[in-house]
Amino acid sequence: MTPHVLHSLTALQQAVRGLAESSALPVETRARLVLAVSESAGAALDAGRAVTLEATREGDEAERSSPSLVVTLRTPGALRPQRATELPLPARTGSDGAHVWRVPLCASGGRPEQSPLPRADAGTADAASAALEEELRAALARVDALVAEQRRLTNELAETNSGVLALYVQLEERDEQLRKAHGQTLRELEDALRPPPITIDGLEVAVHYAPAGTDAPTGGDLYDWFMLPDGTAHITIVDALGHGVRSTRSALNVTHAVRTLALEGHPLESIVARTHEILAPFDPDLMATVLLARLHPATGELHLANGSHPPALVVRQDGTAQYLEVRGRGVGFPLPGSERVLRTRLDEGDLLVLYTDGLTESRRDPLEGERRLIESAQQNRGRPIGEIPGAIADDMHSLILHSDDTLALALRLNPPAAPAR
Repeated sequence: MTPHVLHSLTALQQAVRGLAESSALPVETRARLVLAVSESAGAALDAGRAVTLEATREGDEAERSSPSLVVTLRTPGALRPQRATELPLPARTGSDGAHVWRVPLCASGGRPEQSPLPRADAGTADAASAALEEELRAALARVDALVAEQRRLTNELAETNSGVLALYVQLEERDEQLRKAHGQTLRELEDALRPPPITIDGLEVAVHYAPAGTDAPTGGDLYDWFMLPDGTAHITIVDALGHGVRSTRSALNVTHAVRTLALEGHPLESIVARTHEILAPFDPDLMATVLLARLHPATGELHLANGSHPPALVVRQDGTAQYLEVRGRGVGFPLPGSERVLRTRLDEGDLLVLYTDGLTESRRDPLEGERRLIESAQQNRGRPIGEIPGAIADDMHSLILHSDDTLALALRLNPPAAPAR
């Protein structure tokens, strides 16, 4: 098409529409092109300056390239400040400042150079109005289609979210069921690993155990009790480093080694060190504190050996309390072993409390925890023996700042049962 000089916005729009129609452009594309050219030329036309419009066709089937309509607009002076890429139909700005639109054509598209510009005859206004109405209808149809598509996508998203939410609820329920089953299995396993209740004439024994968390019902706090051939009750308290099944295995290894050594007749003062010697080659990372107690129910004679464990607490029948301190280092510690064996005696009604540090360090202050443990043991010493460990644990855990596995074991001497007649 020969370049045309246009002096009004109406004439420019008629010319662009004529190009679009002769090139068989879709109505929506035509509308965008008309708006883009109008916005680009508006400033010059408003200032009374003419603009130049030119159209050519590039590519054809013979050249095996997609044909396109190339529309070029030249305006004297500066164009509108709006960027060419932000127009309703983005354009490219040429080196001479012209705006260039390259619009793809269908194979049957007309050739713009064969279609002269519309004449400004009597029907021009009606033709422009009809074209504008057609473009408006196309725009509204496009808007309606987009609204319908958005509504469809919104409904699909709502259905998807509903399905995802339902699936999430199902997964949460299944996860909770699995957690409960897992916890129940571990609790049963933990119970199976603990020694069966012990019955000793003249001695009451009870124990309380609570894991650090319900999701890991096993831990490194473990106990063992059994009778020696001379009638002495042997009690082992172990606190292996860590939580969960791995620490349970470590604690179980320690209790088994101690039991074996005790039944073989090894002196109490050597058992902690000997346990370390046995287990270190097989588990060099194992670290555990150990408290060993031997109590003869008939005489009340009590022997204690310690490897880095919190001291035993005795509450006498008159209410006085005392920690039975024995120095030593635990299994896996440097220079493991109990430095000595503490020997003392329990009288009828005396209460002995053996425990792990989860009982006294729940508020992160071991000294304050030891003071509170004395108070709790004194207050609860008159209860039935089966209630004492749990009552002490409740008192000590009224506020928990540091969660840890907890073990509390209580022993009390009572008069031996009268022989049946």
